[in-house]
Amino acid sequence: MDLLPSILAVGSGSLVGFSLGLVGGGGSVLAVPLLVYLVGITNPHVAIGTSAVAVAANALLNLMNHARAGAVKWRCAAVFTVAGVLGALVGAWFGRQVDGEKLLALFALLMMVVAGLMLRGRKGEGLAGVRLGRDNLPKLVGFGLGTGLLSGFFGIGGGFLIVPGLIAATGMPILNAMASSLLAVTGFGVTTASSYAAAGLVNWPVAGLFVAGGMGGGLLGARAARSLGRRRGALNLLFAGLIFVVAIYMLVRTAGAFL
Repeated sequence: MDLLPSILAVGSGSLVGFSLGLVGGGGSVLAVPLLVYLVGITNPHVAIGTSAVAVAANALLNLMNHARAGAVKWRCAAVFTVAGVLGALVGAWFGRQVDGEKLLALFALLMMVVAGLMLRGRKGEGLAGVRLGRDNLPKLVGFGLGTGLLSGFFGIGGGFLIVPGLIAATGMPILNAMASSLLAVTGFGVTTASSYAAAGLVNWPVAGLFVAGGMGGGLLGARAARSLGRRRGALNLLFAGLIFVVAIYMLVRTAGAFL
C-alpha cells in the first residue's frame, strides 16, 4: 500500500474506535463510507467485507472488558447471537448480489435509521436479574434473525439495532444490553467477514491498519468518555448529526443508482 492510503486507513480506524469508546456505538456505521470515500476502496463490496473484519476485532476487545466487569448476560446473548449468525449468513449472500452503488444508497438509508436510534433516550431501568426462559426465547430468536440479516447485508456490527432488540426481547437494563450486544456484534462480524473473505472481497492490509487504528482510538475514546461525564449526551447528539450528514452525502453520490 502507498503511504497516504495507509495513513488514512489508520486514521479512519482511529475515528471509528474513538466514537465507539466515546458514545458507545455508531462508529462502525461510518466504516464503510470512510473506506470508500476517504481510503479509496473503489469496490463497495470489498469495503463492506473489510469493515466487517475491523468491526469484529474491535467488538471482541470491548467484549472482554465488559465480561471482566460481569455485565454480559451470556445465555440471552448466546441465543441472540446464534440466531443472528444464521441471519447474517443469509444477509451477506444477498448483499453480495446487489449492485455496489445500490448497496451504498441503501446503506445511507440505514445510517439515517441508526442516527435516529442514537437520539433516543437511554435509560438505566430494566430487569437486572433477567434470565433466559420460555417467555423470552422466541423473542430473542426473532430479533436475532432480523438483526443478523441487516448486519450481514450491510456488513455492519449492528450494535444500535442489537441493543434495542435485546431490551425488547428480555427487558434487561441498557448497560447489560450494551455489554451483551458485543457478543452478537463479534459473531455477526466474523460471519460476514468470513463470507466476504471466501469470495475474495476483503482487503487484508487495510483491515489490519483499520483494526490497529481502532484499538488506539477506542482507548482514547473511553478515556474521553470518563472525563466528559454528563456531556456525553451532547456528544451523542453531535455524532448522530454527523452520521446523518454523511448519509445525505452518500445519497447524493449514489443518486442515480435506482434510475
